[in-house]
Amino acid sequence: MPLRPRIAIPVPTSTDPEYNLRSWPQYAAAVERAGGEPVELPLTLPLSAIIELVNTCHGILLPGSPADVDPQKYGQEAVEATAPADPPREAVDELLMEHAHNLSKPLLGICYGAQLLNVWRGGTLVQDLTPMPVNHSAGGAVAIAHAVAIAPASLLGGLLLPEEAPLQEAFLRLPVNSSHHQAVGIPGDGLRIVARSTQDGVIEAIEATQSGEWSDHFVLAVQWHPERSCEISAASRAIFARFVREAAVWTPRAVPVSVA
Repeated sequence: MPLRPRIAIPVPTSTDPEYNLRSWPQYAAAVERAGGEPVELPLTLPLSAIIELVNTCHGILLPGSPADVDPQKYGQEAVEATAPADPPREAVDELLMEHAHNLSKPLLGICYGAQLLNVWRGGTLVQDLTPMPVNHSAGGAVAIAHAVAIAPASLLGGLLLPEEAPLQEAFLRLPVNSSHHQAVGIPGDGLRIVARSTQDGVIEAIEATQSGEWSDHFVLAVQWHPERSCEISAASRAIFARFVREAAVWTPRAVPVSVA
């Protein structure tokens, strides 16, 4: 078991260095606080070098991004509000998701990372939430944008404390920040909805289903930004703590070998 599990985190965008300088250190700090060692994956590296790096890691974190996932990947044409895609980021993330899937490495997706995970698993996205009553694109200056209703019988629900997320009408109510204008539409293969916005029903978290081939694989993706709220939110700290703990005990998935 590694003393400090290594967590692969790709650089958020290939087009905005200032965004990277602001955002990547927040993910790294949250991982370090939870006992992990963040490993930066530059999008400019050849994919072969990315694989060499991720082979040394025990978990994968897919961060947010100012880009939007290419809508053609889920069978839609881009609407006016959809931001340009970031092909280098998509290529790196898709490689990382395949790697995590094949080896059952713990995977945490945040905001754009959650959306790309859903698309990679065959799901769809809602391209623009602007007509919704909640200001989902509130941004980093707003510490609490709205509440989400979380299924108690879920991986995410099991991380929450009643002081922060009380049970109301069969769901745990957690206040969260928000910096997105898209969201999961139809969940992808092997993923289930475990959280929605309390006001408009927008999907706010997905995780691996509890049955089937990948039921023992830690896969959690949230639409908000827990890396920004570790100082004020026990739930945010718990998400990273559980993720890093899963990475610390990760072992490659056994591959059955047929004997003639």
